[in-house]
Amino acid sequence: MVEGELPVKFRVDRDAMTDAVLWASRTLPSKSTQPLLTGLHLVADKQGLVLSGSDADISARASLDAAVGEQGTVLVPGRLLADITRSFPSASTIEFIVEGSRAEITCGKSSFTIPTMPVAEYPPLPTMPDISGTVAGNEFAAAVAQVVVASSRDETLPAFTGIKVDVEGSTITMAATDRYRLAVREFDWSPQSTSISTHALVPAKFMFDSSKALSHNSAVSLAFTSSSEGLIGIAGDNRQTTSRLLAADFPKYQTLLPNESTSVAQISTAVLIEAVKRVSLVLDREAPVKIHFANGEAVISGGGGSGEIAEAREHVECALSGDDVTIAFNHQFLLDGLGAIDAPVAVVSMTAPHRPAIITGAKEIDADQLDAFKYLLMPIRQP
Repeated sequence: MVEGELPVKFRVDRDAMTDAVLWASRTLPSKSTQPLLTGLHLVADKQGLVLSGSDADISARASLDAAVGEQGTVLVPGRLLADITRSFPSASTIEFIVEGSRAEITCGKSSFTIPTMPVAEYPPLPTMPDISGTVAGNEFAAAVAQVVVASSRDETLPAFTGIKVDVEGSTITMAATDRYRLAVREFDWSPQSTSISTHALVPAKFMFDSSKALSHNSAVSLAFTSSSEGLIGIAGDNRQTTSRLLAADFPKYQTLLPNESTSVAQISTAVLIEAVKRVSLVLDREAPVKIHFANGEAVISGGGGSGEIAEAREHVECALSGDDVTIAFNHQFLLDGLGAIDAPVAVVSMTAPHRPAIITGAKEIDADQLDAFKYLLMPIRQP
């Protein structure tokens, strides 16, 4: 047996084990300068089984019931274990036994023997911070999904790959930007203390993956540490995960949101999405789509300019208050924002063709209350 390991033997439900392994192995790197980080850390004791994984920046931990015959700790190749447990038939039982430097995994008539890794050399996992408060899982996931569309994937600009989380008492405001658009969503939560005030820049992919995986939970716990400690924790349903915060300065986005507009168009979200999609068939990815708001309709057009370039035009009914206006957007960025609206009516507020527009949602035309989601989109200047 590898030095530092203890004998391990347990039986566990296959479906529960598969879910736990998939959760804990989600953070594992495929390649690493620290090979041990590709391993999955298993602890079997009288409370059951705990599986943990980490890539040094993000950690994930899952707890589940197990019939433990021999308590102990073992480190095994994480992705291999995930592939093995997933291959077993559902509604069956897995038996896991460590013998020497090998682990035998049996389910029904299937059996695998895999090597263990030196668990004594495995780096300590981050400690889950104290819980700061809770929020409904579905609302948290929906809010994150709305803002993540505006985050950047350019790792050379780390500030734009994150979601800014500002917590003031019972209100959380999240924002993301890639410099060309900005998504902001505000929602209520239940903090442990109404005097809480904290600010964090969280990796967007971590936030999205974690919130989506825990969306079925009635309550998801959020844990914030001080900015100097640089850690956030998310937990629910015997699952928890932590991530280091991004050490970058997020733009002061509040000043970018205009307080007034000269033109406000209200239009069916679904109809506008379909119209923009059809027009985009003749456009390259970076090409703009132009929208002319006037006379109770929006005329959406793109392409053209010469006889060799295809052109498309759509006429969509809309309600317009204020001045007629023609404005152009990157069509994919526009579709991203419209797709994030969780409302039947899209409300587009504009001040000038060269100034940012604000897109949000409403339950109906001329509704008094707008959604808590705002999507600021920079227009493309037209000749």
